[in-house]
Amino acid sequence: MKINITFLLICFCVHITNAQLTESSLSDLNPIEISLKTTDQTEIKKKRRNLFTKRIIPFTLIASGILLSTSDFEESLQSDIRGYTGDDFYLNIDDYTRYAPILQMYAADIFGVKARNHWFDQTKNLLISTLVTSAATTILKKEVDKARPGDPSQLNSFPSGHTSMAFVSAAVLYEEFIDSSPILAYSGYLFAVTTGSLRMMNNKHYLSDVLVGAGIGILTTRLVYHYEHLISWNPFKKMDDMAFLPQFTGEGVGLYFSKSF
Repeated sequence: MKINITFLLICFCVHITNAQLTESSLSDLNPIEISLKTTDQTEIKKKRRNLFTKRIIPFTLIASGILLSTSDFEESLQSDIRGYTGDDFYLNIDDYTRYAPILQMYAADIFGVKARNHWFDQTKNLLISTLVTSAATTILKKEVDKARPGDPSQLNSFPSGHTSMAFVSAAVLYEEFIDSSPILAYSGYLFAVTTGSLRMMNNKHYLSDVLVGAGIGILTTRLVYHYEHLISWNPFKKMDDMAFLPQFTGEGVGLYFSKSF
């Protein structure tokens, strides 16, 4: 089963690369064209290296989670955590902390913090990342059928959906503000880690569930941002006086609209 999971995750991360110029094609160009083409190829290779580097952390999280799943170590760890917190411990704060980085992002937009993208593109990337992550998480939950630590009758423990959503939110915040406000960019991961920790403290998930959920959330978001140029449509680019912001409450999801006159 672990081999099948690994294969599925690897397939999920496969992407189409750009074609490279051959030496023979460069020889047919004049010096200026060669210089321009070489520069373009250097930028492409740089982007590929950056994408590979950004994959290291999520791949490590996913691989670690797969190796730890159903191990004696995580069983013992979960038992120790519940022994420390007590069997009656439960906090539902994790239902809200997973969305905190999203609120941070839109609040930063409202207060004029420079972001990487327009608010519509932010929302678009967030929705795509959320949908893909949710699909991957749901498929894995059904395929693995791992029992939850607090309720063995529920076979949907691996991976943690709360954690994957929390790390999608944190990764989007990171991508948008890492260049302009690093402290804000990294702060979202504090909420994401808090969410994952509470899932374990609440006896809803094991360590491996949280690690894989975090890895999927980060990896999906980084891939979406790497290829965001493929979906560049934005009908609000020239309408800065209008804004649509999603709202998250305990009862559901809403939409906030504002217009300046």
